[in-house]
Amino acid sequence: MKVIFVCSPFQGKKENIEKAKKYCRMLVDMGYIPIAPHVYFSQFMNDHNPEDRRKALNMNKKLLEFCNELWVFGDEITEGMREEIEYFKKIKGDDKIKWIKEIEELVINQ
Repeated sequence: MKVIFVCSPFQGKKENIEKAKKYCRMLVDMGYIPIAPHVYFSQFMNDHNPEDRRKALNMNKKLLEFCNELWVFGDEITEGMREEIEYFKKIKGDDKIKWIKEIEELVINQ
C-alpha cells in the first residue's frame, strides 16, 4: 500500500484543513495511506507562531522520507508547500510528485 503525502495549503485556515481531510478520505478510498501533517499538527501547534511553524515544517520533512509519493492539491502553492515539494524532489525525485488541480481528476484518472 502506497503512502501519499498530502501537500495542500494550510496557512492556519480552518477551511484548508477541511479540504485536506477530504483529500485524505479520497486517498483512503483509493487504497492509499494519506499523510497530512497539517491536519494533525494543527490540533496542538499554532501556524501563526514562527517557532511552531518552523518545527512543523521540519517534522513534515521527516515524514516525507517515509512517503512513496507527494500529491500537490489545488492551484495555490504556498511557501510551506514549496519547501515540502523541493525537499521531496531532492530525496525522492520529480517523478514521484503528482499535481492534482481539481479533486475530480482523482476520480477520472483512476
